[in-house]
Order: sequence, then structure tokens, then C-alpha cells
Amino acid sequence: MTIQSKGAGAGHLESLAVRMTEIDTRPNDGHMLGMKEKVDEAIDYLLRAMFPYHFGKSRARFVETEKRTYELMRAYDAIVQTLELVFKDPLEASEKADELINSLPDILEILKTDIQAGYEGDPAAKSTDEVIITYPAFYAIAIYRIAHRLYEMDVPMIPRVMTEQAHQVTGIDIHPGATIGSYFFIDHGTGVVIGETTTIGDHVKLYQHVTLGAKSFALAEDGTPVKGIKRHPDIGDNVVIYAGATILGGDTRIGNDCVVGGNVWLTHSLNDGETIVTKPCGQELSTDRGSLEGIIEWYI
Repeated sequence: MTIQSKGAGAGHLESLAVRMTEIDTRPNDGHMLGMKEKVDEAIDYLLRAMFPYHFGKSRARFVETEKRTYELMRAYDAIVQTLELVFKDPLEASEKADELINSLPDILEILKTDIQAGYEGDPAAKSTDEVIITYPAFYAIAIYRIAHRLYEMDVPMIPRVMTEQAHQVTGIDIHPGATIGSYFFIDHGTGVVIGETTTIGDHVKLYQHVTLGAKSFALAEDGTPVKGIKRHPDIGDNVVIYAGATILGGDTRIGNDCVVGGNVWLTHSLNDGETIVTKPCGQELSTDRGSLEGIIEWYI
């Protein structure tokens, strides 16, 4: 095709197009055209299916089961179209969609615990509905829960697109490969980073700007990072990690019932029940929470 002259620069634009085509940025695998839009649509319908009275847009007077059935049908169609972008076999895309849709009750069940953790963990929350509708952390966690299921199903690309969409909207970066238990809550949320191989137990609460990251990368012979190895920390049950804390390393474990204070930089493990805080002269480790009363105070 030749660009018809609409001005002095038309021929130059065509030569630029030829050069850019030669550079070649076509996808290595799958068909990426419209992927982000399809993923956004799928997320929208999946959230409507799980929370039809919070995210649903239909005003039809269905009984609850009929309303959910309607939203599930639309969610199924949207996820099939999304999966067809990465699976060449339509049957495989349909089978993966079936698997995800069948997982929605389990995802909804654990999301209810996250909602409850948000309500119980924040005195500013007046209701669980407020957590669902207004808290950016709930939106990020809900999308993570869906994306993590797809990650477990070995679906390429789509899980990462989902969580990065949530990252762009909320400022919360949760890799779909992370494993996170029930009753999970992020207060405020902005700047939180949770790496791919992180594991988090039950009843864990994070504040803004917490990083659960990698200490360093093992390199292959060609100088690129080795893929698929444990790089990020393990967080036990009933842990609170305050704002600005950074916990790094695949061999770092934070035990059950620990408290990590604000702005702590941590590359070693904590035993169960330990508290670590930053003081003007450095970091202090104590197993006696009573002795640290008044040091960890947050007025937000």
C-alpha cells in the first residue's frame, strides 16, 4: 500500500514505516492485538459476577441467583475471548475458561475474608461495603486472586496483564505468582510491591510502601537473571508490616506473630513473635513487645 500524498511529509512517513517494520516488534508468541482491552473487559465482568450488587451494571430486577447467572454468562464469554489471544486452540481456551469460572466460588470465599480483614483492621472503615467499593487494596487483591488462579493454570501473559492493570490503577504491585493466605489486608496501599515468589500466611496486614522483594539475582552464563528460582521472602501468619519497610531475599523468613516497624530494612529472618523497629541509632530487635510500647505508634 502506498500512502497517498496529503502533504510534503507523506513519502517520508512511508519510509519510516518501512524502517520500523524491518525492526520488527511483532509478538513472539500468541496474538496480542487488543489484549489489554480484552483483559480490562474480562476483569470487569468477573468482578460483576462475584459482586453483582457492587460492580454490576444491570438494573434488571432479577432474583440474586438469576442476576449472578446472567453476570457469569457474560464473564465466561469475556474470559474465553481473552484466553483465545494466547491459546491457538479454541478448545483449550474454553477448557481454561471453564476451570477459572468453576474456581470463582473459592475465589469469592477467600475474598470475603480479605474484606473482613479490611473492615476489622481499619477503624476508618464504616462497613464491608465501603471496603469493597472504595478501598484500592481490595480492588488490587481481588484482581490478584483471579490472576493467581490463572497463573496456577499455566495461562501465559494474561495473569501479568491483569495485575499490572491493577498496579496502574491503585499503585499496588502484586505479582500473580505470589502465594497469599486468607484475611489479607493492605492499608492505604500506594507503593506496595510483592514479588513473584513471595509467600504470605493468614491474617497479614501491610501498610503503604512495603516492599517484599529480591535481594539479588543469580545470573546465567549469558548474564541474564536465572528464571524460576526462589527470590522473595516468606511471611508467616498474624504478621504486621508497617509503612516503608523493605524485606528482601528468598531465604528471609518472617515468623508467625511478628511486627516489622516502619522503614525497617531487613535481609535476615525473624523468629516467631519477634518485633523489629528502626530507632535513631539503628534497628533494635526485641521479643518483648511491652518494652517497645510507644515506639510503634501510627496516627494516619
